[in-house]
Parts: sequence; C-alpha cells; structure tokens
Amino acid sequence: MTRFDSLAEFYPFYLGEHRNRTCRRLHFIGSSLTLGCLAALLLTGQWFWLPAAFVCGYGFAWIGHFAFEKNRPATFKHPLYSFVSDWIMYKDILTGKIPF
Repeated sequence: MTRFDSLAEFYPFYLGEHRNRTCRRLHFIGSSLTLGCLAALLLTGQWFWLPAAFVCGYGFAWIGHFAFEKNRPATFKHPLYSFVSDWIMYKDILTGKIPF
C-alpha cells in the first residue's frame, strides 16, 4: 500500500484514479445527490435520508470505478484522504478546473 504524508501529496494520485470521464461524472452525480439527501434530512428531519446519502455518494462512485475506470476505489485503502479528495474534485468540476 502506498503511503501518503499529506492530502496535497494524495490528491494527484486520486485524480490519476479518476481519468475516465464517466467515472468522474458518476462521482459528481453521486455527490450532488448526497447533498440533496442531506438537505432533505435537514428540511424534513427524517433520518432515512442519512443512509440514502451514503448509498448515493458511494454507490455512484463505486459503479464508476468498477464499471468504467476498472480499478478499486481509493476509499478502500485511504478512506479519509479519499473522502476529502472527492469533495475537492467536486469543487474542481463545478468550477471548470476539471472537465465534466
């Protein structure tokens, strides 16, 4: 297992694991749905939105990795760095730094 000493060191590796555009799109869609589920949780107080947020976020991402990127999600080996990097990539896609 590769060791990373910082998020700044990990993020380029993370982007390399997301070269496939469809995989990135699925990440973006899943993250957007996650935000929607969390908003629904806050608005309704119905706790079933919390597990739905996890299913949306990880489900879409993992489909992207297994079906299109053909690799194992970084979450399995680097869960915290991967979680934070996903939101950085989301912001980078949203701002046009990374193509959707």
